[in-house]
Amino acid sequence: MGQTCAMTPVTMSPGEAARQFRSVDTFGISLASGNPQVLMAALSERDDFEDLTIIGEHLLGRYDLLAHPNVHYRCCFFGPTERYYKARGADIQLVPAGFRQFSPVLERFAPRIMAVQATPPDKDGKCSLSLHYGATRRELLRAGHDPNRVLIVEVNHNLPRTGVLEGFDNTIPVDLIDVIVESDLPPFEVPPVTPVREDNSIAEFALSLIPERATLQTGIGAIPSIVATRLAEREGDGYGVHSELFSDGLMKLHQSGKVTNEHKGQFPGVSVTTFALGSAELYAWLDRNPQVAFAPVSLVNDPSVIGKNDRFVSINGAISVDLYGQVVADSVEGRQISGVGGHEDFVAGAEVGLENRSLICLHSTIEVDGELRSRIVAELPRRSIVATPRHHTGLVVTEFGSVDLRGLTVRERGHALASIAHPHFRDDLERAAHELDG
Repeated sequence: MGQTCAMTPVTMSPGEAARQFRSVDTFGISLASGNPQVLMAALSERDDFEDLTIIGEHLLGRYDLLAHPNVHYRCCFFGPTERYYKARGADIQLVPAGFRQFSPVLERFAPRIMAVQATPPDKDGKCSLSLHYGATRRELLRAGHDPNRVLIVEVNHNLPRTGVLEGFDNTIPVDLIDVIVESDLPPFEVPPVTPVREDNSIAEFALSLIPERATLQTGIGAIPSIVATRLAEREGDGYGVHSELFSDGLMKLHQSGKVTNEHKGQFPGVSVTTFALGSAELYAWLDRNPQVAFAPVSLVNDPSVIGKNDRFVSINGAISVDLYGQVVADSVEGRQISGVGGHEDFVAGAEVGLENRSLICLHSTIEVDGELRSRIVAELPRRSIVATPRHHTGLVVTEFGSVDLRGLTVRERGHALASIAHPHFRDDLERAAHELDG
């Protein structure tokens, strides 16, 4: 369909939009809250694909399109949907890339059809990308300008219009859109995570490492949520936010009046993020909220930008850490369960500056087939994939305490990590640490 000049998009039903796809085609989609929900559902009704290749990351719904034998999904970040269909034999293959790298990966692939979820156009004829700026806007615009490509925008009347960092634009001009599909589905909500005892203990240690007036980055999950919520409850204020993900926990910290964004050292007065994922309450709070500014992931996740924040504290999880400080965060013995995302970017960015801190938080153990295993290990198991290399790892936190690896020798790192392992495994890890040689 495509277009060479400004024109009015065609409004289609989801089924009509799905028929714009050829039996052999390529298709690109935005991450998470940018997923075009009704279009994906309509595509799942087609059974005539001969070779459809999709490139994207972190789908939020289940779409049987992925189970079609002639559909191939090149994915940069696995979530529950990707794991579900992969386990059932779907052709879902990882393209190793962080969140920042998704943009050039997508541009090299140049899918014929690009699709995203956005707000209806405003009085100026612009659709806000709402909860997701991320890494796809540039490719969406390229598709809209190219007469040989198709830009489909699923306009959702329930999406909030979000603020944008000064100097940036998070909208799609309506005259670049080829096809509009209307939706009234509620934005996808993340169910709250019920913390366990270890989460609360880890959060307490993490809280002790966050100074007043810190600039925060929090990932998804129980521990970052607990930390943000308890920061809202305890003494101290003047916090700032520079976070890839904006979550319910960060909203609660804002609502407590303790986020001022006055002491970050850059982007004063606003919390900076690139996508939001959480509850309906969060989405309503973000609507036209000047306190939060969305920006492209190329800026938000740039380690050189992250490092310019004052008293920056990054809080992320891990699956395991070896005695060298190598972090496994997105796979289990070679089986993909998530993705690098912004993990390494924020760990690396936090190592710039003496007052900055990266916290890698994990339970000390996991039970596998009734056997208790340590998640701090002498050496990584076969087929382990390192998400963050040892030279970036800063502080590691378990329910038994925290250690700062910065400036320690190889052997000193090993002993430090052994000291916060579960007591059942500590002696063996101490012996292994003693044998390390840098």
